[in-house]
Amino acid sequence: MLYEITDWDAAYANGAHIPGADGYVPRWTEDAAAFRAAHPPQDLGRGHLFLPDGDPRGLMVFIHGGYWMRFDPSVWSHLAAGALAAGWSCLMPGYPLAPEARIAGMTRIVADQVAQAASQVAGPIALSGHSAGGHLAARLICPDVLPDEVAGRVTACLPISALSDLRPLMRTKMNGTLRLDADEARAESPALLEPRMGIPVTAWVGGAERPEFIRQSRLLADAWAGLGAATDCVIDPGRHHFDVIEALADPASPLMRRLLDQSGWR
Repeated sequence: MLYEITDWDAAYANGAHIPGADGYVPRWTEDAAAFRAAHPPQDLGRGHLFLPDGDPRGLMVFIHGGYWMRFDPSVWSHLAAGALAAGWSCLMPGYPLAPEARIAGMTRIVADQVAQAASQVAGPIALSGHSAGGHLAARLICPDVLPDEVAGRVTACLPISALSDLRPLMRTKMNGTLRLDADEARAESPALLEPRMGIPVTAWVGGAERPEFIRQSRLLADAWAGLGAATDCVIDPGRHHFDVIEALADPASPLMRRLLDQSGWR
C-alpha cells in the first residue's frame, strides 16, 4: 500500500481526530492543580520536582509536549502520581517556547534541569516525554547533551508519541512559528543522530494515533536499532495522542513498568 501525504497540516493535527478533544486541557489543568495542592513540588527554575515520601528510588523525568509552542509543567503535574507511588521522584522540566526560542536551546535548558535534579536525587534516571517532549527525551540521550556523569545513570528512555524526524514539520503551517530550516531540522532530529549506547529505548505510541506519529515512533526505534541500541516500539492498542499518557499516573501500568524497571535489559 502506498503511503503518501498530501496535507501535512492534517497529518500532524491531533485534536481534530480525537472525540471531545477540547475537554482534555481544562481537565488536565484542573487535575494538575489538585495534585500540586496535595503534593507541593520544589521549584527548579522553569520546572517542578516532585519528591516521594522517604528516600527516592530514582529520578523519573517527564517532558511535556505542545509542539514546542504551548504549555508548561503546571498542566501535567498529576502525571507524577505513578512515579511517586512507585517511590521515585519526578522532574517535569519547563522550557522556553517558540517563536522566542529555538529547539536546540530548549534541549540545552531541559538538559540543565535534568542535571540539576540529578544533583539532588541519587540513583537511576528514567527519561520520558510526550510528543515534542518525546523528541526532547530522545535528544537527551544523544552524545554531548547531558553531562557524562548524569548520562551514565540513565537506565531507560521512553519517548511517547515522539517526533523523531523534524524535517516533515517544515511542510506545515506551524513552521511559521517553529522557524525550522533544513540544517536545524537535521541537527535536532534524534532519528538522524546516534544515541548513547547502553540505554534501553522504547518508542511508545497509541494505536489510534495519526499515522505520522506511529511512523515517527517506528522510525526512531528502527534507526537506533540499526546503530546497535537496544530498542523497542510499543503500539498501545486503542490509545490516541491525548490519552496515551494516562498510564504515567499508574505505577502498575505496562508503560510505567517498562520505564522504571529495566533490570531485564542490562
